[in-house]
Amino acid sequence: MSAGPGVDPRGPRFAAAVTTVVLAVVLVTGWWPLLAAQTVVFAIGAFIGLKPAPYSLLYRYLVAPRLAAPTEREDAAPLRFAQTVGFAFALVGTVGYAAGLVPLGVVATAFALFAAFLNAAFNFCLGCEMYLLIRRFVPAAGQAS
Repeated sequence: MSAGPGVDPRGPRFAAAVTTVVLAVVLVTGWWPLLAAQTVVFAIGAFIGLKPAPYSLLYRYLVAPRLAAPTEREDAAPLRFAQTVGFAFALVGTVGYAAGLVPLGVVATAFALFAAFLNAAFNFCLGCEMYLLIRRFVPAAGQAS
């Protein structure tokens, strides 16, 4: 089951690199409004779609035209799930910082940073792998076992 057309696999890695920088800046500075903006970026990718997501737009219009056409495409469903997981951690982090619970904000942001860094540096999408494991072990709603 797909969550939209296949995507250039280099795009999510680019988005992960930008996300890594944004989250690192949040951890260094504690400037939670930037984390709130990243939360919105995750929400767009998770709930609206990858195509209108801000980092996808940057990749599509500024980076992709300078690269050769992709030789393969990836299913969007695992990527959207990963965006949902990122959204959850960023939301918890934003609420933590905004409520004065700085340790909660730091820990949640650090988890999101770790996942983004894995994707950016090693092309390992933790959220995508979680999606695949869940799909393997939890039957889809409405399907007979």
